[in-house]
Amino acid sequence: MKVIITGAKGQLGSDLVPLVRNAGFEVVPFSSADLDITDKAGVMARVDALRPAIIINCGAYTKVDLAEKEEAKAFAVNQDGAANLAIAAASVKAVIVHVSTDFVFDGTRPHPYTESDATNPLGVYGASKLAGEAEIQKRLESHVIVRTSWLYGVNGGNFVKTMLKLASEREGLRVVYDQTGSPTWSADLASALVSITLDIKAGNKHWGLYHYSNEGVASWYDLAVAAIVEGRRLGLPIKCNHVEPILTAEYPTPAKRPPYSVFDKALIKKTFGLKIPNWRVSLRDMMNMHSERVRSQASEYK
Repeated sequence: MKVIITGAKGQLGSDLVPLVRNAGFEVVPFSSADLDITDKAGVMARVDALRPAIIINCGAYTKVDLAEKEEAKAFAVNQDGAANLAIAAASVKAVIVHVSTDFVFDGTRPHPYTESDATNPLGVYGASKLAGEAEIQKRLESHVIVRTSWLYGVNGGNFVKTMLKLASEREGLRVVYDQTGSPTWSADLASALVSITLDIKAGNKHWGLYHYSNEGVASWYDLAVAAIVEGRRLGLPIKCNHVEPILTAEYPTPAKRPPYSVFDKALIKKTFGLKIPNWRVSLRDMMNMHSERVRSQASEYK
């Protein structure tokens, strides 16, 4: 069974490609340089030539703050790109598995968000991703949309790696503690997407919208402290000896973030039989891999 993966060289895609291949699928990976999903004609031509059974869309415009200035670009990728893939998938009777975000919510609920809760994005990024969901839902019945949150991994840039870099340079950091969510390791999400892909291969039609993140709850402050603790345990160069919790108001950003974006994951766990690790366990696993890579790269320069 042939699977196209877009955004294949991104943080999630680079974890996903080998896992899908190891699960027995014929994988055709496309980076953004290989396939511009905003180019409808190009997408249609590639999909028509390859005729995949499944398209997994990891391609996205994810620069949350810059999106406030680059609204047209964000919507071109996150809305129009999703629409183009859905149209192309429909033309060859393929299934789409599409990754979305917690930023579709405003974060005002006092308890975890379910798939049926009302959306209300606070900025351009969330609005563009929500628009992409809508395009897929109206154009293709055979779809699975997976919203995720606070993604980090060994590959690409992310909050955890930024904190480690800053902690190696500064004695103190100030990190927001009044935004709460569930940190999610990209490798865990990739494994969940493989389970969904295998479910599709088995002939099941569990179409619809699902929420996925690691278990547990944290603030950005909690995640920063945990990453630094793990970095110190692993012998990484940590200079920081103090992390100060601050309010969002003390660290203004161009885009507003949802103050609370914890997911209720009962539906995805029940439907696909997933066992989801706690974020703290997954952070340790990710940090072990990151440390090995850092040491390997260092030895290459000796």
